[in-house]
Parts: sequence; C-alpha cells; structure tokens
Amino acid sequence: MDVFKVNGGHRLKGTIKVSGAKNSAVALIPAAILADSPVTIEGLPEILDVWTLKALLEEIGGSVTFENGDMHIDPTHMTDMPLPNGNVKKLRASYYLMGAMLGRFKQAVIGLPGGCYLGPRPIDQHIKGFEALGAKVTNEHGAIYLRAEKLVGAKIYLDVSSVGATINIMLAAVLAEGQTTIENAAKEPEIIDVATLLTSMGANIKGAGTNVIRINGVETLHGTTHTIIPDRIEAGTYMLLAAAIGDGVTIDNVIPMHVDSLTAKMREMDIKVIEEEERIIIPKTERPIKAVDVKTLVYPGFPTDLQQPFAALLTQAEGTAVITDTIYSARFKHIAELNRMGANGKVEGRTSIITGPTPLTGATVTATDLRAGAALIIAGLVAKGETIIHDIHHIERGYSHIVEKLVNIGAHIEKIEVDE
Repeated sequence: MDVFKVNGGHRLKGTIKVSGAKNSAVALIPAAILADSPVTIEGLPEILDVWTLKALLEEIGGSVTFENGDMHIDPTHMTDMPLPNGNVKKLRASYYLMGAMLGRFKQAVIGLPGGCYLGPRPIDQHIKGFEALGAKVTNEHGAIYLRAEKLVGAKIYLDVSSVGATINIMLAAVLAEGQTTIENAAKEPEIIDVATLLTSMGANIKGAGTNVIRINGVETLHGTTHTIIPDRIEAGTYMLLAAAIGDGVTIDNVIPMHVDSLTAKMREMDIKVIEEEERIIIPKTERPIKAVDVKTLVYPGFPTDLQQPFAALLTQAEGTAVITDTIYSARFKHIAELNRMGANGKVEGRTSIITGPTPLTGATVTATDLRAGAALIIAGLVAKGETIIHDIHHIERGYSHIVEKLVNIGAHIEKIEVDE
C-alpha cells in the first residue's frame, strides 16, 4: 500500500500554486448533464473525485475528456441510466447527480453517497427540496429513486443552510416550470461558482451568495466554457503550513476574501499575513505565536474543513486553545494521531482542547479523513524525524499533486509503497 513518508524540520520557502476548488468541481461536473451541447470546465483539480465523476458521466453515456485540468463534456447522448453502486459509492458529492439527472430526465436512481465519515450528514434537506419541486423520492435497497411527471417551481426553506442541498435544489430547479425560491440558502463561494456556470449555460438565477436564491425556470440549457474558482481550503492549508515551518511562502491563485476568517485568526495569533490581488504571502513567522479559540461556522465563518489543519499549527502556539466544531461533531479523530507525535490535545464532545507549544516527533499515523490528513502533513513537516502517514487515499481525494507542490518549496515528502 502507498504511504507518505515525511522528514520533518526542513524550512519551506518559495511559491505554491493552489488548484481549482474541489467542492466546486464535484458540483460543476454533474451540472454539465443539464446542457444540450458540450460544456468545457477549465482549471479542475486532478484529484480522485474528479476522475470518479468523469467515469460516472461516461457510465450514463457522456463523452468526456480530461487533460491538463480542462474537462470537455458532451452530454448530448446521456441517458437516465440507474447508478445504484460502484463509482457512485466512492464520493459523497455523487448526490449532485440526483439534482442534475432529475432536472434533465425527470427521474434518477442514485446509490446512497460515500466519502469521508464525519458523523451524521443526512440528505433530508436535499430530498425535501426535490419533493417540493414535485418529485416522488423513495429509498429502495440502499439507493434513492427520484421520479417526477414534471418539476414545478416552489418556495423552499432549508432548516439547515446546507451547501449540498442549496446546489442540488438549484440543479433540479433551473429547468423546472416557474419560479423557485430557496430561503436560508448557503452562501459559500462554491455556490456562486455553480450559479455562474448555470447562468452562462442560460439559466436564470438571482441571489447566489446571499441567503435567498431565486430561480426562474428555462426550457433548455446550452453548452459553455467556465473557469473554476481556486480552492480556498487548499489555500488555507498552505497558509497554515507556511506559518508552521515557512521562511517566506507565497500562495498563488487564491481569492483572499474567501479565506478572511482564517486570515483574521492567524493575525490574532501574531502571524503576519500579506494579501495581494490573487496571492497571499506568509513571511517567516517569529515565535512565539499565541493560542486562540476557534469556532467553525457556515461561510463566511471559520470553515470546518480548516479546523483540523489549524489544530496542527496550534500545537506550536503558546497557551491553551479550544476548537469547537458546530458543523461535524465527529471531526476530531486527528487529535489522537497528533498526540502520538507529541501534541497535548484532548477531545470533549464537540470541542478539542490543545495546549502548546509541544515539540513534535515523527511517528506512524493514519489519515482518518481528508482534512485530518492535511493536519498530519503539517505536523510531519514540523516534527523532528520521520513520519509515515497511512490511508493517504483520503488526502489524494482533495489535494491535487500535493507531494510535488510541497517538494517544490523545500519539503522532504515522498509517496512510497510499504507492505500491508
């Protein structure tokens, strides 16, 4: 099996470029199903989830090519073929196929989604939205069956401002008759990105990025070319890494506004952050840095996807920090792994408490999910000695070419094969 071997203690310097946003990519690709002519999406990250979605679109009859980050999708011969198993189980975002296929074919059969286990992540809000538009939704033998005579616009209030549900309802509603209003919609940049693609395909969407989105249904959508936004979570991960062990690192291809909540917290820790138009520079951080408390919230609050990498930096800060995750209650498995490396952390319910600074030493650890893996890479780069990270398939699901990018700025990290 493959693992990452990290030799810590080497200072990082130079420029690291951020790839396209994973959480946009996994929705933009299914959105292409709704078009009646070819769609090109530029700047996609070369990650497992993108390859899996390519295979899924090909399974339903799409013609797809993907090279150098650009994907060309011809959806003209796609059919409403059931997708109960296989690739659909490999990623959580396969649920976007529900909204897209329901929108185009008025029916779909999609296996219940997979992905990282982060505690309960129900899709009840998605289903509520589909039902409001006129679909009948049933769960049969572990797959979701969606059927509609026709889809008609409706007023939908989300009990939780879920990114997935907001995007999925948008996908289903763009070809529905009449107006759909989504209230308490999520405001994440990825939603604006998907709305931008759909609008350039001919959809009529107003209010993406606010908590009320209005969609006037249109009869058809056509192909277009769209460039994805940069990945704010990848950018944030590299900012934290640069603060932990950098001698001046420039993060290129980033929209600084998208990481405002992280920038604010880092400045609170006495870390210098320089913002330019599409770059963020983290000069060498002078120790000591201060511990700060963090509470994850929906955008524009502090992202749940950055609390784990943030924990790795907090092991080097003076004082006690409390991280509260209000989004995913089970997202603290990385604390036990950091403790193996010498961190002083404990978990109490929805919070983790980290006291620092503690010197870290290399150890054999396991990436329990995607962002826990990012935390362990940061810890491994800071630690003295060699760290072996297992279950790196999680990390590769979300970080494109991470080994090459880190080696380019001076990290000693490689992917190697070891016996089971």
